[in-house]
Amino acid sequence: MNELTDLTEPTPPAHPADPVDWPQDRTCPYHPPTGYDPLRDGNPLARIRLYDGRTAWAVTGHGTARALLSDPRLSSDRRREDFPMPNARFAVARERRQVALLGLDDPEHQTQRRMLIPDFTLKRATGMRPAIQRIVDELLDRMIAEGPPADLVSSFALPVPSMVICDLLGVPYADHEFFEAQSRRLLRGPAPADSLDAREKLEAYLGDLADRKSRDAVPGDGVLDDLVHQRLRDGALDRAEVVALALILLVAGHETTANMISLGTFTLLQQPERLAELRADPALVPAAVEELMRMLSIADGLLRVALEDIQVDGTTIRKGDGVLFATSVINRDESVYDAPDTLDWHRPARHHVAFGFGIHQCLGQNLARTELEIALRTLWERLPDLRLAAPPEEIPFKPGDTIQGMLELPVTW
Repeated sequence: MNELTDLTEPTPPAHPADPVDWPQDRTCPYHPPTGYDPLRDGNPLARIRLYDGRTAWAVTGHGTARALLSDPRLSSDRRREDFPMPNARFAVARERRQVALLGLDDPEHQTQRRMLIPDFTLKRATGMRPAIQRIVDELLDRMIAEGPPADLVSSFALPVPSMVICDLLGVPYADHEFFEAQSRRLLRGPAPADSLDAREKLEAYLGDLADRKSRDAVPGDGVLDDLVHQRLRDGALDRAEVVALALILLVAGHETTANMISLGTFTLLQQPERLAELRADPALVPAAVEELMRMLSIADGLLRVALEDIQVDGTTIRKGDGVLFATSVINRDESVYDAPDTLDWHRPARHHVAFGFGIHQCLGQNLARTELEIALRTLWERLPDLRLAAPPEEIPFKPGDTIQGMLELPVTW
């Protein structure tokens, strides 16, 4: 279990001398690791050291990050031998060689993205609001009927996005325990062999599901059905590509939003004045969601590799250098956000990079925002007396080498 040593604000930054080790565990789940303080000295670039001893560039300035995330001289192709890896699990996964979307460069990336854009528009997300509201209400009905205490992660934060993404993709929710367990192993191991085994199991499951859907005379209305009956049959994708796309959508579609719900709830419960304001005025929820995404930066560390030399404020990123976008630091750039370590949804926070930026900006951001707004607003409406059922320093949260969030969240009301 992580040691929760700071529930206020991080210590002031110091100027970096040696490369900063990346990743590191947080000491407070909603603040960057204190070991990243040297990266907050105002310089837009800094040197970091990855798990295997390789050094890379960390992008820490907000403006520099948005410029470089749009720069085609940085590659997202995870099949490249010089692509930086944040841990051994990712390095082993690279040997699979089959990647999709965020692991590809244009034109491959754009070809796949265009196939999926209609399913992730704001209009589509808005149209899903009644279904998402029904899912949220049913889960809270069950949690309330069973009575306190409850683990908000397993009772609410995880099943909400799992049920939504299953409905969108056309994946049977009856199998959720399987793919949620394998997703945890894929992202957290603990050993590289565990992650590889989990990937193989998920690929086999999705491959079998795609095969079954291909035999359906009348296709369903899920994204996977469309990929099978349109893109696979017309040769735009092969079976392995369909499986790779389904895998990334399934895993990312529930893991990220589940972590935002759990960690967002924990953070608000530690900020009683902010929470009271939010409860008094639910119209603030959309702004609160943006500010929580900025402050929490749960997907910390977007990775690229330089395809050629790039000059950045007098510094040269050399061809073949690894580049990591330290989102937890970028989203607290003091030149952009006043008092960035403070939760304040009255500031304009929509230009954060929690969803990335540029051509690889998160495809599911409209759906994620919709789910978060409905889940958090309804949670406070239905359970106005919600509170932690354990001391905050005893509640375990995730290590720094995976998506940030709570491992469990005991609550009562």
